[in-house]
Formats: sequence, C-alpha cells, structure tokens
Amino acid sequence: MNTRKKLNIALISPRTGLYRHGTGVFPLSLRYAPLNMVTLAALIPDDLRGEITVYDESVESVDPTKIKADIVGLTGITGVSMRSYAYAEYFRRQGITTVMGGPHATLMPEEAAQHVNAVVIGHGYETWPRLLNDFCEGKMQKFYYPPEKIDWSLLPDPHREFFARKSFITTNSTQAVFGCPNQCEFCVTPIVCKGNYERRPIEDVYAEVSRMPGRYVTFLDPSPVENTEYATALYRSLIPLKKRWGGLATTRIVDQPELLDAMEASGCFGLLIGFESLSPGGNKSISKGFNDTSKYRRLVKELHARNIAVMGCFVHGLDSDRSDCFKYTLDFIHEANVDLPRFTVCTPFPGTPFFNRLKKEGRILTENWTLYDAQHVVFQPKHMSVEELQEGHIDFCHSAYNISSMFRRLAGSRTFLEYTILANIGYRLYCRGHRRFPRGRMAEDWKLSCTTAEDIARIRPAY
Repeated sequence: MNTRKKLNIALISPRTGLYRHGTGVFPLSLRYAPLNMVTLAALIPDDLRGEITVYDESVESVDPTKIKADIVGLTGITGVSMRSYAYAEYFRRQGITTVMGGPHATLMPEEAAQHVNAVVIGHGYETWPRLLNDFCEGKMQKFYYPPEKIDWSLLPDPHREFFARKSFITTNSTQAVFGCPNQCEFCVTPIVCKGNYERRPIEDVYAEVSRMPGRYVTFLDPSPVENTEYATALYRSLIPLKKRWGGLATTRIVDQPELLDAMEASGCFGLLIGFESLSPGGNKSISKGFNDTSKYRRLVKELHARNIAVMGCFVHGLDSDRSDCFKYTLDFIHEANVDLPRFTVCTPFPGTPFFNRLKKEGRILTENWTLYDAQHVVFQPKHMSVEELQEGHIDFCHSAYNISSMFRRLAGSRTFLEYTILANIGYRLYCRGHRRFPRGRMAEDWKLSCTTAEDIARIRPAY
C-alpha cells in the first residue's frame, strides 16, 4: 500500500497596520476568532496531515523566515491582499508552494495568480482538500473553482484548538448561512458567493453550538435573517442550550415580531446591523432601498425592549452625501441610543458594480489595495472633496466616542452594559488611533521586513 508524504502546512491570515498585533489600534478585547483558517485546518485529509500551524496577524507577530512548510495558505480581504502577496513572494523565493483564497482572490483571481502557485476561488470546502491531493500527485492546477452545489451537512467542526492560546475574546464562532440574496452595489458578498443564499441543516448548527464550551457564541453569517422561516426555526432550536449569542441582521427584522421574539428567547445579546445611510436617497443609491430610514428608530426600540444591544454600521461618502451627512448620523445615534456605532468610509471594492461604475466615471484615485480598508478615501466623492470626507470621518468618529456621547447613548439604552461599556471604551481608543495611520503610512504598510526590491516591483501597482 502506498503511503503518501505528510504535508507540513502553514496557514496565514495577514492584517493591515490598523488591526495588526503590535502596531494596530483595534483593541484585543473586541477580537473574536475568525473561521477561515481553522476550517481549512479541519479540511486537510488525515493521511496528508503533517505539522499544521495557523497564524493570525491580529493577535500575533508572524516571522516568515521561521516558517518551514511544504505549502503556505494565504487569505485576505482587499485591504490585506498586497501583504498576502508580500508573504507569497517571500515564500516563492524559498521554493515553497503558496496558495491563496478568500474574498480578494475570488474577486481578482488573475491578479492573485501572478503571486501564488494556485488560487482557490469562492468556498474551499471541497476544493482545498482536492488541491492538496493534486499537489501530492504532482498535478496541482492554477485555479480551483467551487462546485455548483455544496453539501452543507458535510462541514467539519473548525479546529479551534489552533486558537486556544491566542488573545481572542472568544473562539466560539460559527456560521449557519452563506451568501446573501440582496444585490447591494458596494457589497462583495453576492460576488464572492455567486448570488447564492444557502443554509446549513439546523440540527447541524445546533449540534455544533451545543459542543462549544462556555456560554457565549458569535454567529458570523453575513445575512442570516433574509429567510425568516429558517432563521426563526434556528433561533428557537437554540433556546434549550441557554447560550448568549451575537450576530448580524438587516433592518428588515423590524417587521418580523416572531423572529425578534425568537432572537430574544434564544439569548441574543447584540446584533450588528447595516443602517448605512441617514441621507435622503442614500440607501437607494447603493441598491439597498429596503433600508427604510423611517423605521430605524422603531427597530432600535424593538431590540432594546428585548435587551438586545445594537451595533449599528454607518457609511459616509455615498453619492447622495454632502458634508452634513455626519450630522445626520450623529443626531440619529444619540436620539436612538445606538449602543455601539461603527463607521466606515464608502469603499468601492474591486470586482463590485460600485467599483466598475466609479472606474468608468474616472473617480478611482488609487488601486493601492492596502488603502481599501474602509477608513481611507480611495475615490473622488461626488459632493465633497477628498479632504472633507477623510477629515470629516475622523472628526466624526471622535465626536461619536467622546465621553459625553458614550454616556448619553448608554444611559439611554441600558442594554447589555457589561459588554457595551467595555466595547465603547475600546472603540474610543480605536478612533483616537486613526491619525497614526495617514494615507502615506498606509500606502507602504503591506511590506514585510524581508520584502525585497524585486518583491516590491512585482507587487506595487501603477498607483
């Protein structure tokens, strides 16, 4: 019987300077464990499993010169893609095979292929094990595409033990729903998931959550409540476990009282919700017209009545926005007592309809992907200057997290204060650190200490 060589595999999740361990300003107390790399670790065939190491730059420093592996797997959103390429170029020089997957590689596979040996596009649940088998047989392909259908009942439990001694607030992360049926112009999810909206069997999610130690669970589903029948049944199934959980939702839940009640009964403590815009016509301009601003206050009130904290996401710089957009948002978070507001600069990620439209209009200012971190302006706003949007964003973040704003919002909400007080302090520190990462610094942030002039020439785009 032939025995195949065991593979030593290193899996690396890079981060930008704002969020990187040792240099970043995002507090450790707010970091939950991601699922991507620990899921890939679980998918490695048993007969190929040699030494497996998982690295995440948000909680640890990574020295590539000390990594010895047969294969290095890299991932990344657009903002970290160039750093992923820097790792890939270093390992290429060492003769180590590199593979890249994740959102940016799916959006820009041809670009990623210039730096790595193979690109995994979309979900890797079936293609990652196949790639490893192909590598052992000497027939690894350049691109791996997901199958038309994935059997979601076959997903293994992520190997969370790789994060056991790392500084995440929790490693109890899971996902029940994949993709999103909405087609928001700026969002990468419909592109990455090919417009599919798929769900795991409820009994599988229940079983996984029941095996998690401790009380708190984080659901990472990007859009879990669009099928209200499934979502309501899922949350009701969790009631006997007596867990406390946080997750995501859209504003549509405001008109779904049964779903809201199921969330409360199953232990929901907080929801991240994309309100996006308070400006007239703002949400329609990004094909998110189902966000009805007239219902925003009622939604927050309904959630607070059920002791569910609101982590509201807002974006500035839409084509409908003028310089007063910051005032609209600040007034709302105070009047509605939004527990944990989060703010981004409108960012046209490559591969999305939004990017394509702005590119056609000649409004993309740079294709240095490191600046695509949703905190730096990378396009010409329609009704503001670049400086007005960038400085307005930073000043606004400071205003939203000054002491009086925090006290006013939390005193009005009084919801899950054991978390929201600490989270507000954490975001206050995060906002105050923004000015440490100006455009010039971030533009070069992707480089490693071992990056060579040759690497720079291969990676640096014509920006």
